[in-house]
Amino acid sequence: MFDWDEKPELNITPLVDVMLVLLAVLMVISPNIVYEELINLPKGSAQTEVKEKKEIEIVITDSKRITVNKKPFEFATFSDNFALFSNQFSKESVVRISADHRLEYGDVMGVMSGVKHAGLTNISLATSN
Repeated sequence: MFDWDEKPELNITPLVDVMLVLLAVLMVISPNIVYEELINLPKGSAQTEVKEKKEIEIVITDSKRITVNKKPFEFATFSDNFALFSNQFSKESVVRISADHRLEYGDVMGVMSGVKHAGLTNISLATSN
């Protein structure tokens, strides 16, 4: 007959032994696993010379007088004249714009827009205390 009061006992010792063996195997093998990614790097050119980038400094006074590298420009025709002037510079040249704090935001952004339309994108705004 079947005894309903009897409770089964679970013997987990063999399970623990197997897991410890697997852990030991993984610990021995894991340092030897190497992942290799093949990368094709481009060939460099030995003939490429580093050219010094000329800096363009634009100063805008409170009376909307613009000077580019100490050369005066008219505010109304700045975009067209600067596009012609910028042809002598590389497109990677650094442009630094210093504007008087009393100018309106739109005036400074108009000058910056003219610089961008000339093809120069490396533009920084200088600040003073």
